[in-house]
Amino acid sequence: MLTRLRPAVVLGLVCLGLALPARAGSEEPEGWAYALWHEMMSPFCPGRSLADCPSTAAESLRMWILMQEAGGRERSEVEAELLDRYGDVILAAPRAQGFGLAAYLMPAVVFVAGGVLLGVFLRRQTRASQPRVQAAEPLDPDLARRVDEELRRSGVRPDSSP
Repeated sequence: MLTRLRPAVVLGLVCLGLALPARAGSEEPEGWAYALWHEMMSPFCPGRSLADCPSTAAESLRMWILMQEAGGRERSEVEAELLDRYGDVILAAPRAQGFGLAAYLMPAVVFVAGGVLLGVFLRRQTRASQPRVQAAEPLDPDLARRVDEELRRSGVRPDSSP
C-alpha cells in the first residue's frame, strides 16, 4: 500500500513546489498604499483605478502615496488629502450622504416600484381573463313557443336535455 501511495505523494509535492514560486511572484507587496491604489479611481484616466492607469501623472501619484506610507502617515490622512486635492472623482463608490445617497437608494426604489407595477399588471390580466357570467334574460314566450314547435317537427323533444 505504501509503495502505491509514494509516487502519488511525490507527484503531488512536485506540483505544489512548482506552483508556490509562481504564486509568490504574482502577489503585490503588503501595505495600505497598494490597497489604496486599487480602491481609488484615477483622476487622470477616467473609468480606471489608480493602479490600472498607465499615465505618468498616475505613476507620480502612486509613488507619492508610497512615500507617504513610508514616511509613517496614516492612510486616513492621505485619503483626506487626496479627496481635498481631487474631489469625489477619485472615489470608486459615491459617498453615502447627500446626493451620493441616491446612488444607493435608487436601485431599491426602482426594484420596489417595478414589483408593484408588475403586481398591478398581473392582477388586471388575471381579472380580465376570467369569464364574466351574465344572467340570461328569459325568452320571449312567443319565441319559446316557436322554438318548441320547430324542435317537435325535427323529432327532438323540447323538454329533454342532451
